[in-house]
Amino acid sequence: MTAVPFRIKVTLIVLGVFALLILVGPLLVPVPALSGTVPPAELAYPDSVFVDLSVPGGSSLRVHVQSEPSALTPADAAAAREGGAAREDGTGFVLLHGFGSQTMSWRHLMPTLAGAGPVLAFDRPAFGLTERPMPGDWPRGANPYTAASQVGLTIALMDAYGLDRAVLVGHSAGGSLALEVALAHPERVAGLVLVSPAVVRGGGAPAWSRLLLQTPQMSRVGPLAMRQLGGQPGEDFLRSAYADPSRLDPVDVAAYRLALRANDWDRALWELTKASREPQLLEHLGRVEVPVLVVSGAEDRIVPFEQSQQVAARLPRATLASVPDCGHVAHEECPGPTSDAVATWLAAELPDF
Repeated sequence: MTAVPFRIKVTLIVLGVFALLILVGPLLVPVPALSGTVPPAELAYPDSVFVDLSVPGGSSLRVHVQSEPSALTPADAAAAREGGAAREDGTGFVLLHGFGSQTMSWRHLMPTLAGAGPVLAFDRPAFGLTERPMPGDWPRGANPYTAASQVGLTIALMDAYGLDRAVLVGHSAGGSLALEVALAHPERVAGLVLVSPAVVRGGGAPAWSRLLLQTPQMSRVGPLAMRQLGGQPGEDFLRSAYADPSRLDPVDVAAYRLALRANDWDRALWELTKASREPQLLEHLGRVEVPVLVVSGAEDRIVPFEQSQQVAARLPRATLASVPDCGHVAHEECPGPTSDAVATWLAAELPDF
């Protein structure tokens, strides 16, 4: 038998140690517990409502809702319908925020919509003040962080409030969710308002990475990576969403930070990351038959205006609006022009809504 040269032995040993570090090292990394966090409901606003909704697959989720009229509960909505104080056609608005955001993001736009029907904004799973279940808390096939579950959750919210049809207003990843709902349940959607929709490049986990994300090693260190969003990287991301960061309102900054005090916010963001998928919507946009308004900040660096143009070009009944000198969150940074664009579109495309 030929002896293995010494240099090859050394190389194999080094590679073995390196592989061991890769496989075992993450399992040895200390993961300190988050401090100062509380159950999300303890962070409620004066007008917060928490609604238990069914998630496809058999579990339920306590969802945080803000609304116009303020603090509207499902029982209030039912009483208004029975008393003749609600719209007879069972229509309203459902607002879907983007990644890292929450219901307060819509506080400027909600009064504009309120004159045309009830307005519901809810915190999507992993964000805001909605409950953050962990693996083991839900039955097999009922992961609340998947896109399919969030589609079902949107419909469940409409059912709880007695909305037969709604105009869905979605920002960024919430815009892609609004399109998913419209494609899966076209009978429940009267129109769409998409603010910088994340459709061309949505940021979901690419297919090649999914097995890696499911490994014990990544499951251990993944939440640590998410915690970076609670520090300077998160602050930098928030500022990058504005064309002019000096316009950041302290009320909005406080709302973004509030969610970082909710129990398991880091682990929930990791579960969302693992469940995310690259968008596959462009080829299906021709099937969306309702009127759509696509709004984009002209200075958006996260979802550039050109991407919103691509989305609008593929939608049969789309209107495209550009908001000058505005970034990725036009409804926060430039609320006046954004609200005007939405109101003009509603009057033109859905005058009876």
